[in-house]
Amino acid sequence: MAAAGTSAFSRFLNSPVGPKTIHFWAPAMKWGLVIAGLGDLARPVDQISVRQQLSLAATGIIWTRWSTIITPKNYSLATVNFFVGCTAAYQLARVAMNKKADVEEPAAAAPATA
Repeated sequence: MAAAGTSAFSRFLNSPVGPKTIHFWAPAMKWGLVIAGLGDLARPVDQISVRQQLSLAATGIIWTRWSTIITPKNYSLATVNFFVGCTAAYQLARVAMNKKADVEEPAAAAPATA
């Protein structure tokens, strides 16, 4: 149990998921994937890799769950993986909406014959 006189920073520094462990630095570095995914929102849909986004979405979902059942529970890792999964899922939704629009567009442009 932490002594009553220790500061919040000292408790954080020496915690099982603090900055002295990989449990802190792995999620901190993984935010780069979220930032890259957000940067890809400006990318044209035809340049998005569906396989890459599927793998990011799957790992995001799997690791979000896993980081809440491991010891010590790592909510920082759960948070970053949740956002990795959400960013990838959004990119996949963009691809799906674009493909749907491509299918519907020729049908709407075809002249009606009477």
